[in-house]
Amino acid sequence: MGWGARQVLIGRDTRASGPALEEALVRGLYQAGADAVSGGILPTPAVALLSKEHEGAVISASHNPPEYNGVKFFVDGGRKLTDADEEAIEQLLDSPGNDGGQVYEGLEVDQQYVDVVCERFGTPLGGLRIAADCANGAMYQVAPAVLERLGGHVVTVGNEPDGTNINVGCGATDLSLLRDTVRSGDFDLGVAYDGDGDRMLAVDAGGNDVDGDQILAVVALHLGVELVAVTQMTNLGFHRLMEERGVRVVETDVGDRYVAEALRREGGILGGEQSGHLIYMRGHTSGDGLVGTLLLCQAMLESRRTLADLAAEMPKLPQAKTNVPVRSKEIPPSLRTRIDELAGAGRVVVRPSGTEPVVRVLAEAESEKKAADLCARIAALVSRELGS
Repeated sequence: MGWGARQVLIGRDTRASGPALEEALVRGLYQAGADAVSGGILPTPAVALLSKEHEGAVISASHNPPEYNGVKFFVDGGRKLTDADEEAIEQLLDSPGNDGGQVYEGLEVDQQYVDVVCERFGTPLGGLRIAADCANGAMYQVAPAVLERLGGHVVTVGNEPDGTNINVGCGATDLSLLRDTVRSGDFDLGVAYDGDGDRMLAVDAGGNDVDGDQILAVVALHLGVELVAVTQMTNLGFHRLMEERGVRVVETDVGDRYVAEALRREGGILGGEQSGHLIYMRGHTSGDGLVGTLLLCQAMLESRRTLADLAAEMPKLPQAKTNVPVRSKEIPPSLRTRIDELAGAGRVVVRPSGTEPVVRVLAEAESEKKAADLCARIAALVSRELGS
């Protein structure tokens, strides 16, 4: 399909508010003179991948609860907006529109995504037994379609979206359903996506969690990359393993777009976040939970090792996390100084959420008790200073 330079591909997840927001977005694009290509329910990485030569927009609140929603934009070949891009757009909000554009529908864009993923990233899965939790979100049709086409034996859960159950008791934000599914069956691994499909976490054959740091470590060592990009939330155990193996680690602020920007700047092809974003730049532009699944399965099959065995190569330091509701997400320098004083020998990351009215606290230490105690002390301090 040859889209024109002024066409914008639009996808959405399964939230009840999605169709109304899509209608408003299409109307705005039309009035501004752009052509809107309505792709229906699509994972965020599908829009990034299929709009590489054009623009894209995704109506989604990603991993957040069903009542949230928003819009993500892609420009310049599937790249997320930078801070400068967002500021420039804000300056144009009151600008007059152009002549009306056109609206295109019914183009089976989801099938195009399935085809591209299989052709570009797919390798035979050799009957691998996979449990897939689709979070009642945008992956609920395309993920099993890809895994089955490539020869996996797939059992899918979290695949009955009703507009109100996305990310509820399922998916990458709650692995309980996936753990129970794997433990009650006969599987080589389980994978869980978030609502818009750009994240993926896993469990091994015993139903034990495998987080984004471990997944990234498995894939990095299997691919033999010389560089990986991660965020400040990444476990110290990952850094130690990469240092042992001679892999350079570039650290960024929290957010997959910062990881992608670092990879472009450094000429790397692989990066990720503990939360499950895995960014593979060889043929893609953004985090893609489905592509991450294929890379993880490839590492298992080609090494002939279990996921538990592969993940065990990265010993994790204990971490404790919590979200502190706040009236203001701005952390003043005086509070930063007090946080640093409390941290002592541990490692602490305190940052405002980009999507919720909370400040996120992570503490890392040599024991679970020390990590939990440190996290509690820092959270109490933040609550006293900024609490709602």
